[in-house]
Amino acid sequence: MAQLLDFEQPIAALEGKLREMQQLALDSQVDVSDAVTALEAKIKSLKKETYQNLTRWQRVQLSRHPDRPYTLDYIEGMSEKFIELHGDRTVADDKAMVGGFGEIDGRSVMFIGQQKGRNTKQRQFRNFGMPNPEGYRKALRLMKLAEKFGKPIITLIDTPGAFPGLEAEERGQGEAIARNLKEMFLLKVPVICIVIGEGASGGALGIAIGDRVLMLENTWYSVISPENCSTILWRSWDYKEQAAEAMKLTAADMLGNKLVDGIVKEPLGGAHTDAAAMIKTLKKTILDTLDELEALPHEERISQRIDKFSNMGVVLE
Repeated sequence: MAQLLDFEQPIAALEGKLREMQQLALDSQVDVSDAVTALEAKIKSLKKETYQNLTRWQRVQLSRHPDRPYTLDYIEGMSEKFIELHGDRTVADDKAMVGGFGEIDGRSVMFIGQQKGRNTKQRQFRNFGMPNPEGYRKALRLMKLAEKFGKPIITLIDTPGAFPGLEAEERGQGEAIARNLKEMFLLKVPVICIVIGEGASGGALGIAIGDRVLMLENTWYSVISPENCSTILWRSWDYKEQAAEAMKLTAADMLGNKLVDGIVKEPLGGAHTDAAAMIKTLKKTILDTLDELEALPHEERISQRIDKFSNMGVVLE
């Protein structure tokens, strides 16, 4: 059974009535077609009104929906062949960061992304999608491998942040992310970065330096989560909705501030309502973007990549 968010309850109530009405028609042979048509129109109208007027906090909730497609769902849905590669060749194989070569319509690409779990056991195995330093070092190893063989890189971002534990800091969490930022600027192959869920802090940025940075419609991207922002400012999580509004962290906000390059539209109600359609849409977006990027010499791509991120802020001496 699909899990409902609070603002989805009125829609679910009407859909329940619709099912009851349809069952009544089957059981009693009563013609209720006019009532069914009217209720279907009402549901469609309510859905459109609800999802077109979501608050920023509601979009954050949608980005975390437990039924939402995760990185491996997209990779397996888009790629005819996928060979996962493991390990950073130094410490371990971080299960929160996945990657490997795959094919999209016969085109070989390198997929890299954060992976969450759907139940308690999987979430623990994937460390709740929070990579350790070896995850970022694995990602960089795979990027360099893709560059060696001239294959484009697709990164899928969905993390509440890099793992904040003491052992992660001892193994160089900050250095690992900083090195990724530096190296990604200079990659000679096309790099497409897509926020598919949560894009929190340096944990997201560590695989998000690309020629094109895109966001799915109901995702967020910010230096901190609304809850943690609320905790810092008000010493309580109770103000997370106000924090989300003040942070302007949605895809529309990011595009308006020229921090991302585009928004990928989701099915009405969110990516989880029609995962197959969402995967198909994202696949087409990736292929179209690759056609655009591969037409450019790598020197020009690198120059544009550096200029794009340099223009996001200024340094005053």
